[in-house]
Amino acid sequence: MGVVDVPDVRLARLAEFVRTDYGQRIGDRELPEKIIPSIVKFYDIAGLVKGASEGEGLGNQFLGHIREVDALVQVVRDFSDENIIRAGANDPESDISTINTELILADLQALDKKFGAVEREGKTNKSKESEQKVEIFKKLHETLNKGLPASSIGLTEDEKLSLTDTNLLTLKPMIYILNTDETDIQNKAKKDTHDRIYISAKVESELSGFSDEERGAYLAELGLTESGLDKVIRKGYELLGLQDFLTMGPKEVRAWTIKKGTNAQKAAGKIHTDFEKAFIAADVIAFETLNKIESIKKAREKGLVRLEGKDYIMQDGDVVEFRVNA
Repeated sequence: MGVVDVPDVRLARLAEFVRTDYGQRIGDRELPEKIIPSIVKFYDIAGLVKGASEGEGLGNQFLGHIREVDALVQVVRDFSDENIIRAGANDPESDISTINTELILADLQALDKKFGAVEREGKTNKSKESEQKVEIFKKLHETLNKGLPASSIGLTEDEKLSLTDTNLLTLKPMIYILNTDETDIQNKAKKDTHDRIYISAKVESELSGFSDEERGAYLAELGLTESGLDKVIRKGYELLGLQDFLTMGPKEVRAWTIKKGTNAQKAAGKIHTDFEKAFIAADVIAFETLNKIESIKKAREKGLVRLEGKDYIMQDGDVVEFRVNA
């Protein structure tokens, strides 16, 4: 498992504003004491080969490990290097097709294990929910047998909720990463789409050993504006409908990840469950507004910090202080 910080230049700016309002340090402590970005966790499993669902290779042993993840990332070869053995097909599209087939077959196996129990429950309970679940299972089974992913059905959110214990792999959002040649990355990167990203693992490996300044210079030299890892994280946020709100103070400046559409009370619970229960209100200012003032104290004096209730829908980049009952 790899844990990666979500890049967010707003945190460094908030740290500057904290020092503006509270000074560079308190005693022997530099302010803010901590800067904590959001994180993304990546679970890397063995590469899937044709027949993995039937026991070929190692991939089938690890598919169960990723049923709990929020999204899948397929990394396929799109580079030419005779020194590296090509394990799959001669083109990335064939490799993608192979992986998708194995995921579909794995989902069929998972569905078959639960199908009997779901049918028995439908006959016993005869409730609307049970009958609906049986119909969804039948529809999924038919779709997967056609070689199509579960996501192609277009299930509603309520229908997806009834399948949470099944954790179908092909129902999850999918990002395709094409690992391309270092010399061709500038041109290939222009072909990025909503679910397809071109990166160069060789470039990423080199970037990992650079300082921030060196990274920026190297990316500019390659004609790139951001690293492949940053692109993957950003794309993951888009696919999963995520956003960050921010908190600031002498103790810490921090980003918190929530789903788009989350209200203020639920967002408070992200910090601590007691905050959600004891929620009173939220002091909110958009980062863009605060960035112009460069001081939360001055923003308050100017009346730019809004008081919002529990039903306020949080926006990406909201800088928040929650008011709760002691």
